Amino acid sequence: MQKKHLAAALLAALPVISFAQTNVQLYGIVDAAVASEDNGVDRHTVVNSGNQSSSRFGFRGTEDLGNGMKAIFNLEAGTSIDTGAGDSALFGRRSVVGLQGDFGTVTVGREYSPIASVAGATDITGQGFYGSNLSAFNFLTRRLSNSVNYRSNAMSGFSVLAAYSAGEAAAGLPKSDLKGIGLEYAQGNLYVGGAYHTNNNNVAGDTKEYAVGAAYKFGDFEFKGNWLEQDPAGANNKFDQYNIGAAYSMGAGKFFLNFQQNKLETGARGKGFNLDYSYALSKRTNLYTGYARLNNNSLGNFALNSSSVKLAPGKVGADPSVFNVGLRHTF
Repeated sequence: MQKKHLAAALLAALPVISFAQTNVQLYGIVDAAVASEDNGVDRHTVVNSGNQSSSRFGFRGTEDLGNGMKAIFNLEAGTSIDTGAGDSALFGRRSVVGLQGDFGTVTVGREYSPIASVAGATDITGQGFYGSNLSAFNFLTRRLSNSVNYRSNAMSGFSVLAAYSAGEAAAGLPKSDLKGIGLEYAQGNLYVGGAYHTNNNNVAGDTKEYAVGAAYKFGDFEFKGNWLEQDPAGANNKFDQYNIGAAYSMGAGKFFLNFQQNKLETGARGKGFNLDYSYALSKRTNLYTGYARLNNNSLGNFALNSSSVKLAPGKVGADPSVFNVGLRHTF
């Protein structure tokens, strides 16, 4: 009899348990590719994880607090499916908790920076494929640990972004606190954004970072471009990157073309391009292929970056290039 009562109680509880979990989502991307990589010194064939999109899994959810307010959270981990290894930090991609309401959204934890928001919205490849503007984040700041972040709700298409990241440096060292602000406009098929960071991570003075970008879509065509800069204190160390790209959708297929220029005040230069094609097998699965090349001058040491892989030149002045074929599935 007691077993029957226990079974009945468990069955009665199931709808409650199910309801409580409806606001939590498990999601992810699994991306693998075979690539022929040439670092300008030698060529080799590799199996990569995350050439179009970084392989990942995560949990996100909301709780309705009433009066139009919600509690939100997101924990996202990166993984390399070619080896099965995880990122060095378990939820290093994003780990935040926050509140959302009429005032906008506030998150605390490890979050994307205002410049990352602008750069991501104005990269024609969606910051996937070799040759994306992710290579600029070998210099600029993409994610903010120990941060408090704010995004306003859209007002006539405008949104304000603000961030503060505590450097938590040891006494006697630069604080490494980063402050960031951004402004985005999105209306219909048009996007325009700009962002600025200042980071007191240098004994000689603050490091300043800038981003400006725009995107426009009409019909089957998309155009995106951006300018990204890091300006550390001191002379002859400023970094600039420019990107301009276009995409064309044709049925289940989509072509991507991007041109990029990197330069340092030292005189180092690197000019590159990438041409990619993606074909959707379903709403969640696609095949892709692409070729990218970056030509460095005699002082250049710039790399090609896909979503997860960095192809650095084999020596200063070498020209990296890569051809890859991959498969991506989202869930």
